[in-house]
Amino acid sequence: MNPQFFGALGAGLVLGISAIGAAIGIGITGSASIGAAKRCLKANQPVPMLMLTFAGFPLTQVIYGFIIMQQMINVEVTAVNAGRMFGIGVGGGLIMCIAGIFQGKVGASACDALGDTGKGAAFYIAVLGIIETVALFGMVFTLTSL
Repeated sequence: MNPQFFGALGAGLVLGISAIGAAIGIGITGSASIGAAKRCLKANQPVPMLMLTFAGFPLTQVIYGFIIMQQMINVEVTAVNAGRMFGIGVGGGLIMCIAGIFQGKVGASACDALGDTGKGAAFYIAVLGIIETVALFGMVFTLTSL
């Protein structure tokens, strides 16, 4: 097969896999935020709008996947590096995917806790930020391996 095929496939997969993880994470956190909002409304309490931020945290994984994809497109793919380019695409996409899913899980817990207590927002954001840091490291290390 043409080496360009594997390079293009890897570039497409990094974005696709990243977006899948982001969508799953947003779905997890979004569901939890709606449940927490319902509890607040039933108790005649205001709904913390910060829960929307928690739901949006996994979205950055799509951006990171796009940045990697754009850089992969600029690399000349040869028979020597075609497998590496494919592996970089899959590996980079999986890093972003897993980070997005776990941001969704942690964001769901943050929504639940914030909805019940109205407190601890800075702590919840810090924990989500730690996961974000893993994704950023993954992006940077993936880019340096190109």
